[in-house]
Parts: sequence; C-alpha cells; structure tokens
Amino acid sequence: MTDAQLRQDIVDELEFDPSFRGEHIGVAVDKNVVTLTGHVESYAEKVAAIAAVRRVKGVHAIAENIEVRYSFENRAADDQIAKRASDILDWDVLVPGGVDVLVQDGWVTLSGSADWYYQKTAAEDDIRKLSGVRGVTNNISISPRVDASNVKSKIPPCERTLLVFAP
Repeated sequence: MTDAQLRQDIVDELEFDPSFRGEHIGVAVDKNVVTLTGHVESYAEKVAAIAAVRRVKGVHAIAENIEVRYSFENRAADDQIAKRASDILDWDVLVPGGVDVLVQDGWVTLSGSADWYYQKTAAEDDIRKLSGVRGVTNNISISPRVDASNVKSKIPPCERTLLVFAP
C-alpha cells in the first residue's frame, strides 16, 4: 500500500467516526508512520481520533501532535476538574478507594494503587470524559492481593490415570 492510499484510508476513517469532529486534524504519512496534527475540542475526542487511526490497516506507528482546545464556555478551572474527578471516581464501583487526583493546567495525574488492571483503566476512562481535561497521566500501580509465590502450593495434586488401548 502506498503512503497516499494509507493517508486516504485514514482520512476516510476520521470522517466516518462520529465520536469526534475530525475537520481540524491533519494527517501526514511517511513509510507507514502517521503524523497527526491539529486540534480537537476535548481529550475524549483526541483519544477517539488516535483509536480511529490505529484501526486502519497498514499503520505501523503514530506521531501524535493533536492539541486539546476548549472554548471559553467549556474551560473549567483546575479546582472544578479536581472536584468532578474525585466525585466520579468515588461513584464508580469499579475504581477502588484511595486513588489520588492532581490537576495542573487541565492535565490530570492519577496515583494510588489498585488490585486489578481493569480498575486502573476504569479510572482513566472516567477522567478522560470530563470537560476541561486536557490529558491524563495514569500512575496508578497494580498491587495484587494474591501472592504468586504460594499459588503452586494451593493447587491440589492431580491423580494421573494411564489409559491403555488394546488393538
């Protein structure tokens, strides 16, 4: 596939996906490496645009330079974002307590620990949908409650049965 054909496939995918407005996203392709530029109206749209490009067959790598630009009516102060982020994490039953939120210039950093990876991703999914968020850094560590060193001792021994088939 040529770079021109790959670029057209990506542009078609960006136009097809209804989860963001792609008219302000520029696409350049060089040897199957895609460079995205431009701006979108929310962090959720930025993530959706990147996911759309990943779906296109032939994309080997993405260099992403998409900026999140909020209009003045959608711009939220950091303290408002922090309050909303804290509330939504408290309301989500998939996210464990003890996740800390830090907001600076619309960028949210999550820290703390979770037992499972799905809990870590659930927290990030919650935050990326909030208006005013420009990006998310997910520093939640996974600290499983199960100690892998003693799992073998808890598995009951298996009885082996030898089957012999006569001709």
